[in-house]
Amino acid sequence: MKPADNVYLSIRNLWKAFGDFLALKDISLDINDGELVCFLGPSGCGKTTLLRAIAGLDLQTRGTVIQDGKDVSNLPPSMRDFGIVFQSYALFPNLTIEKNIAFGLENTNRSKPEINARVAELLELVGLPEQGSKYPAQLSGGQQQRIALARAIATSPGLLLLDEPLSALDAKVRVYLRHEIKDLQRKLGVTTVMVTHDQEEALALADRIVVMDQGTIEQVGTPTQIYREPASLFVADFIGEMNQITAAAASPDSVSIGGRTLTSRSHSFVKGAGVIAAIRPEDIIPHGKDTPADAANTLTVRMGDMEFLGAFWRCRLQHEIFGEHELIADFSINAVRRLDLAEGRDISIELPASRLMVFTPAEA
Repeated sequence: MKPADNVYLSIRNLWKAFGDFLALKDISLDINDGELVCFLGPSGCGKTTLLRAIAGLDLQTRGTVIQDGKDVSNLPPSMRDFGIVFQSYALFPNLTIEKNIAFGLENTNRSKPEINARVAELLELVGLPEQGSKYPAQLSGGQQQRIALARAIATSPGLLLLDEPLSALDAKVRVYLRHEIKDLQRKLGVTTVMVTHDQEEALALADRIVVMDQGTIEQVGTPTQIYREPASLFVADFIGEMNQITAAAASPDSVSIGGRTLTSRSHSFVKGAGVIAAIRPEDIIPHGKDTPADAANTLTVRMGDMEFLGAFWRCRLQHEIFGEHELIADFSINAVRRLDLAEGRDISIELPASRLMVFTPAEA
């Protein structure tokens, strides 16, 4: 990723209305040169609308889009410097793969030999050098998507836009292609914006993630920041698994849950205020039957259902302070074996204060 001050795409105070419905509300965002940024959020959050505004496919109601120092806010798509890949690939079925890739090059005043050389180079780049004479229907979905990528970057655009490019593919092909996309993007150094609703895809691909909800940006950060330091309960809940426990603020660094005071991350809630204490399943530490003498935030819980998920066991833990709700914990295979954990047994667990986050219930 290039330096943070090397901004390539700048979006300022962007709004988009469809009649009375506000799809985007005062969006401001900077994207750095050579960066891969994912717009992530649930259906209807405005991520595709924002991508289309950047491309000029749906002009914003107000606000500005600056690309490489040039105000492109009101330019048609044909006058903007980008390549785009859609979920549906949008390849021409009546043209060969070579002609599909060459389509955008034919209006660039390049000679026939130059176009042929560029097409061959791109087929090699996406790992399909022998497929040029075939038609799209003769290729698999994953191969078609790679051809769509090749066509999008054929003219060496300054910006690459990807609108859920992998969502139509099966899980194994998706995992393979996301690595291909990341390698290709790094090799080309092209600034890339990708829309996805798949949190795993965003975490694996992005330099930074823009989490959106109801037409606004909830948080912008690296995958690690988004996952480990969520700015709101929405982000915490949307990215990964998260336990949410009804609690009350006890002090600036503790909460009360069912009458038990637990140390937490620092927060600004006044004493007695209703809050949500949140902790990820993998952050819960099992201690077996014996609680370490120096361990804080420990509880003796009853092991409920255990679900084997390959790399770990997902366990449901019961304690009176949680009422009818169960705490979900992810324990490693080694921990389950070493501590002899089993359904129906009582074990001691630790909720590390550094991982016990506190949010307002109004964000739920």
